Amino acid sequence: MALWSRVKESVQSFQTQLEAKKNDLKSGAFRDASMAMCALVAAADGVVEPSERQRVTQLIIGNDVLRNFPADDLQRRFDANLATLTADFQVGKVSVLQEIAKAKKKPAEARAVIQIGIVIGGADGTFDASEQAVVREACYALDLPPHEFDL
Repeated sequence: MALWSRVKESVQSFQTQLEAKKNDLKSGAFRDASMAMCALVAAADGVVEPSERQRVTQLIIGNDVLRNFPADDLQRRFDANLATLTADFQVGKVSVLQEIAKAKKKPAEARAVIQIGIVIGGADGTFDASEQAVVREACYALDLPPHEFDL
């Protein structure tokens, strides 16, 4: 199976799993960690093009699981995390990973945050090495084994 086919299949599988857990994913920690994850994946390569920012924003707003939260609140949190990362990626990454780590108290939420990162990363047709690397780092922050997500 071609690499893209596997990535596409994983993204679809994770999105389906997220939708099945939608009613369990309503905490503030999940919301905050999810927006931190979205920003981390968007900034993974060190550059956030306006088109990429717009694409991730549309994915956030259109994600059925994230509809548990007001769209403007999600946007504000995503933008704040992105600003932290673009100011100084290495320092910002530490702060954003700490935000992500807040979801580790609830394993279902922690897994959902990683799944959201994979869905966001794979939405453009590629889940490149820099995106995989930051999602792998998030796994460690959440005390989850990266191999569980094929990372």
